[in-house]
Amino acid sequence: MKSNEEWRKQLSPEEFRVAREKGTEPPFTGRYWNNHEEGMYRCVCCGAPLFRSQEKFESGSGWPSFTAPAEEANIQTERDTSHSMERVEVQCSQCGAHLGHVFPDGPRPAGLRYCINSASLKFEPIANSQ
Repeated sequence: MKSNEEWRKQLSPEEFRVAREKGTEPPFTGRYWNNHEEGMYRCVCCGAPLFRSQEKFESGSGWPSFTAPAEEANIQTERDTSHSMERVEVQCSQCGAHLGHVFPDGPRPAGLRYCINSASLKFEPIANSQ
C-alpha cells in the first residue's frame, strides 16, 4: 500500500482530498457529473474499472450517478456515520479509495444510486477502454 506522500505525488490536491481523505466535491462541479461520452470510469488511484457509461444516469444530484458497478468485485461498501447521517460508503476494493456513497433511491430494477465523486474517477473513452 502506498504512503500518503506517494499518493500526494500521484494525485491532484482535490483527488487526494476526496479519494484518500474521504472528502466530497461540491455538487455540479466535478468533471464528470455531466459527461455523456461512452466509456469506462476507472479508479483515479489504481485504474481499476469501476463504472461503465451504460449504467450512468441523470439523478439530478450534481454527482455522477450509476445503477451498478462494472464489476462487483472492484468495489466494497462500508457503513458511514459521519456528518450525523447513516450512509453506505463506496470504496475501490483494489486500493481503498473513497468513491462516494450508494443510496436505495435509484431506478428499477435494482433501485440503487451509486453517487460517485468525479475526483475519484478517471474516464476512459470507449475507443481506449477495450
